[in-house]
Amino acid sequence: MKILIIGATGMAGQSLTQLAVAQGFSVTANGRNAEKLAQLQQRYPAITPLVADAFSLTKSQLTQFDVVIDAFATSPDQAYLHVDLATHLVACLRNQTKPRLAFILGAGSLKTGANRHNLVDDIIADPANQAWQAIPQNQLAELDFLKQVDNVNWFGISPGITFEDGPASEQIITGTDDLLFNSADQSVTTSGTMAQAMLSEIQHPQHHQSRFTIINA
Repeated sequence: MKILIIGATGMAGQSLTQLAVAQGFSVTANGRNAEKLAQLQQRYPAITPLVADAFSLTKSQLTQFDVVIDAFATSPDQAYLHVDLATHLVACLRNQTKPRLAFILGAGSLKTGANRHNLVDDIIADPANQAWQAIPQNQLAELDFLKQVDNVNWFGISPGITFEDGPASEQIITGTDDLLFNSADQSVTTSGTMAQAMLSEIQHPQHHQSRFTIINA
């Protein structure tokens, strides 16, 4: 299976690359920084590096793959690019049989509390989060956009409150739209767990035009 990982040199992208290579996928790693991609290829010689701005990727390039994974990350002052990239990919792939589009989404769109409000509301309410709140806000907008798309084969995965670098959990808790907590009252998703869940969904599709969420047990 041929996959393209957009943002392959980031935290999530590197974990995805490592696991996808180990599982025998044909991996093309995309990023804008040629030096970082070269370093990634030194670690995983089997990958094909693609140095390009994700917004320059064309329909003819994208349709060469079975799955395109959007693991794109950006700074808070450019958080709107999450929405822009999703719209670019969708615009390129309307009514195409492939590739399947996979998105790493944020936790801000998950429901929490007795009234099941969006977690992003709690994030915005705390002034300490002002410097980075644009990221969950725009990832919520990204999901809202994707929910209106019915002629592209897409799915998304949201992590827990904390999304951090680390190996896959031996056990994974899975949900749909509600914020999850494990038995230790933690809502943590490691990059290895995200990679494991992403590649499992790619190999054994369970979600079509929908989002699900995962945390470490």
